Amino acid sequence: MAVTTKPEPKRHDFAAGETGRGPSIPSNGLANDPKAGQWDGRRMSKRMIADYKTFIVTDGEGVRNSIYVSGCPFHCVNCFNASIWDFQAGHEYTQKLEDKIIEDLKAPWVQGITFLGGEPFLNTPVLVPLAQRIRKEFGHTKDIWSWTGYTWEELMRPGETPDKLELLHLIDILVDGRYLKDQKDSLLQFRGSRNQRILDVPKSLAAGEPIIWAKLHDQERDIPSIYLKDREAGEDQQAS
Repeated sequence: MAVTTKPEPKRHDFAAGETGRGPSIPSNGLANDPKAGQWDGRRMSKRMIADYKTFIVTDGEGVRNSIYVSGCPFHCVNCFNASIWDFQAGHEYTQKLEDKIIEDLKAPWVQGITFLGGEPFLNTPVLVPLAQRIRKEFGHTKDIWSWTGYTWEELMRPGETPDKLELLHLIDILVDGRYLKDQKDSLLQFRGSRNQRILDVPKSLAAGEPIIWAKLHDQERDIPSIYLKDREAGEDQQAS
């Protein structure tokens, strides 16, 4: 019986051959390493949303609401959201949805909102106005987390589009960097691969360099091994 292999996802550089827009920061052979300003969310975003989830605990600290924007040209191998790489996936972002997001954030047990995707920093036409409204209505009583395939250094380099910096200045916590399958680590807090970082954005901006989130706490052992050891210890006590 012939063995079939799953084909590698097709990758596409949205500005192939473009030159003269600043240095590219490599990430171990990833197909899409954009130069500064090469990808512009003001042009690329179709204002589409793949999903909006309320009252979850997996997308950052505390109970949160999360909005998943559509479209990402990074195309990380084994991306868990490859189905929404297309900028036209999902449904259109509407004023009705934005009003619901604001209303949901009023719940006292909700700590904040998380931007995911897709690539949030290429969906600034949606997320900058939303973040501005959140700040206007809640100040900093609700925090804003965001994931991005960009590294901090890429976002801050000369020549990057100003809308990315505008969004960055509205965010509290940034999880940066592409997912790299050869650095996958299930023990990491809120990250998939070891190259990714959880950054305190206000402190990083003030320091002029990336500052790791003070509450970072990665596991030292995976959960199954912890349970197994505890169970074996209990069985030993019963036997004695």
